[in-house]
Parts: sequence; C-alpha cells; structure tokens
Amino acid sequence: MNLQHKKKILILAIIMSFVVVFAYFVTISLGDMLFKQQIEREIKRLYSASGDISNKTFSPEQIKDLPEPVKRYFTHSLEEGQHYISYVKLKHTGEFRQDENQKWMPIEGHEYFTTEIPGFIWIGKISLLPLVWITGIDMYLEGRGAFQIKIMSIFTISDAPRGKELDESELMRWLAESPLFPTALLPSNYLHWEPVDSDSAKAMINYSGTKVEALFHFNKKGEIIQMNADRYRAVDNSFVKEKWLGHYSNYAPAENMVVPWNIEVSWNSEIGNFTYAKFKINDIKYDDPVKY
Repeated sequence: MNLQHKKKILILAIIMSFVVVFAYFVTISLGDMLFKQQIEREIKRLYSASGDISNKTFSPEQIKDLPEPVKRYFTHSLEEGQHYISYVKLKHTGEFRQDENQKWMPIEGHEYFTTEIPGFIWIGKISLLPLVWITGIDMYLEGRGAFQIKIMSIFTISDAPRGKELDESELMRWLAESPLFPTALLPSNYLHWEPVDSDSAKAMINYSGTKVEALFHFNKKGEIIQMNADRYRAVDNSFVKEKWLGHYSNYAPAENMVVPWNIEVSWNSEIGNFTYAKFKINDIKYDDPVKY
C-alpha cells in the first residue's frame, strides 16, 4: 500500500468519524427538542385541566374544628386572607440514588403542580458523563399516574406499569409535596384531616376513585417535620407496598406563606431506612401557569 493510498484511507476515516459525530449530535439535539415540546404540551394540559381558585381566601374560622397540630400548622404557615394557590412551579437541585449501594448523584429538576384538582409533572435530570444524561418523568395528570426514565431524553429504559397502583403512588407524592403550597392542605371536597395525637394527624384524600392517606408529624412551632405513609414502589416491573417517609426542613417564607425548602424521602423496607432523594428548592413561583 503506497503513501497516497494510506492518506486517502485516513482522510476517509476522518470524514466518516465526522459524519458519525455530526449524526449523533443531530439525533440528540432533535430528540431533546421533541422531548421538550412534548413536556411543554403536557404542562399546558396539566394547567388547563385544573381551575383557578385564587378568589378563595384563608380564614382562621376554617380550621377551628381541625386537629390541634393541624391548626398550629396553618396558623404558622398562612396569614389571614391568604389567597388559595391554584398553580405552582419550582426548580430544585439535590442528590439522588436508586439503591443503597449506589453513590449519590447530583440531580436538578423542574416540577409543576395544580391544586383545584390534584396534579403534578416532575422532570429530573442526572448527568452521567458529558453529553450523556438520564431524565426521569413523574406525573399525576387527570387522575392517572405515569413514570418513565429516558437516556438523553430519547430512549426509554424504564416505564412503570400503568394502573391503580401507579395512580395511588403518584397521588401520594402530590400529597407529600403539598406542604410546598399549604392552602392545598386545607379541608376540601377531596381532602380531610383526622386526629391522632398532640403532635400528629392524618391527611386523607379521595380523588377520582383513588384513596391515599399519610401521617404528618408537627413540631411545637407548627412546622410539618415528617410524613409517614404506605406507598407502592415499582420493583422488577411490578409493585410492592412499602413504608415511605418524608422529612421537611429549612422553613422560610415563600411569598406570604412559610414552606420547607428542603425535602428528603426514604423507603423503609426489611433492611431498614433507605434515603434515595435529597431535594433543595431553589425557586418556587405561585399562580404563574407557564413552563419555566
């Protein structure tokens, strides 16, 4: 093989490498664009499915018959005349892992909520390598749950089975995150409270044929500090019910309300507690029903 022929082969190899890299970037860019367009459509659907209830306002009269720790919570979290929150969006950072033996990975996410009817969409992103990432999509929309994991926002590697277990699991997540928008925890046509003791009470939801309940623990100040519930967990393409715990901290004002800016969640199985997510809220906006 002469030198001229070797040069031609080298040039061809370089061109082919460039074509492959270019095709990769085009595929990733196009896939990411289509994914973002799909998410934007889902967010519009979420917000359009739930009404504006900001004309309703909070009054201490509403909580006079609630369990004592719940009254303490609303007195601490809300001011008289606080309008009901209809729509929520937030950004968070934090850490995430899928099992006990996995190292913590940095995660960032956006989340959108509705309250007139319970609903949410969460999009979380974990960067594995430069230009390689995993996206998680968790939602409860129009009474139905969905959860997927995608690589580079294109290739689905996990898709939780749809059905009553997933619906219940996702409605439970909405309930657990509702301390971020406290007016959603006021008694309504789908939510009520039951007393337990001086520092805890049970919130119960019955919506669209799905029932969930969670035990909330309150400190003396009136902050929710912990949540305990039985929640379905997806394991090997099926569901098992396990103890689920939430921890709330770093309470601070958000507009005229007081909310937790840090949330940690754990599973409690036969081998003990396993914390899998630590989220720090970086930004939260109310009644601005558009995508970030």
